[in-house]
Amino acid sequence: MTSTPHYRELRAELESLTTEAFRPELSEIDRLPTLEIARLMNAEDSTVPAAVAERLPEIAAAIDAVAERMARGGRLIYTGAGTAGRLGVLDASECPPTFNAAPTQVVGLIAGGPGAMVTSVEGAEDSPELAVRALDELGLTPDDTVVGISASGRTPYAIGAVRHARALGALTIGLSCNEGSALAAAAEHGIEVVVGPELLTGSTRLKAGTAQKLVLNMLSTITMIRLGKTYGNLMVDVRASNDKLRARSRRIVALATGATDEEIERALEATDGEVKNAILVILAGVDGPEAARLLDASGGHLRAALTAGGAAGTQD
Repeated sequence: MTSTPHYRELRAELESLTTEAFRPELSEIDRLPTLEIARLMNAEDSTVPAAVAERLPEIAAAIDAVAERMARGGRLIYTGAGTAGRLGVLDASECPPTFNAAPTQVVGLIAGGPGAMVTSVEGAEDSPELAVRALDELGLTPDDTVVGISASGRTPYAIGAVRHARALGALTIGLSCNEGSALAAAAEHGIEVVVGPELLTGSTRLKAGTAQKLVLNMLSTITMIRLGKTYGNLMVDVRASNDKLRARSRRIVALATGATDEEIERALEATDGEVKNAILVILAGVDGPEAARLLDASGGHLRAALTAGGAAGTQD
């Protein structure tokens, strides 16, 4: 059975992508000892941070633009298919417990819907219309940011999402792992982290997936730092939803203030367990309601609230 012209064209397109390149020197990898394969894979993975480092100026510019919009109430919305979509959903789902972000503040959309997190949904990635529909259901605004994620940079779902979002005035970011990608071209901020051919030909859950995870870590984490969700390198907006996080909350207050266990417990009781507020109670010598007022007036930035509260001996 011969290929149709459509599939011949698609095959030629894939063969032009760095992420799909075949490496003859690894053609007998299956005959190597397990330890040698592990060494090869580890060596491949070690090249990813350097590829990300080459794109730091573009990443930083995108983060500043995201933070500006989120400070006005905008959302950060990830869109992608397969591994790329799962990485976006993963990053979004970790923002509420880490930064006490509202579940609607950072959103992950995956082609095929939530079920595609664990089961492949055939054809979903080829439909830009599905992306448009998902974004329209969110009621996109110009303060929102849409990040299209695609290792190849050619996934119709991710490109469709970015093009639609840009047409509506939202900020757009295209994250891919090939140079000259259609996704980067469609976005206001194109980030192309070129990690080279994979150990297994075309298996972009490997180096490309690692690169995407590193960049998404930066996008969400540094944006939250810019929004005042941290104090130094302490997660002062952490949501204490289990015993481990409750213990971490107390440790964070201790690291930020040097207070005794008794002082920490009193401060957390006075602030309904809010770490940031408890730190302010201890360092500024205010009560719970005043701490809440100062934080509200400072837009949630603890340093600014400490200054307004006349706290002495705070971190510079």
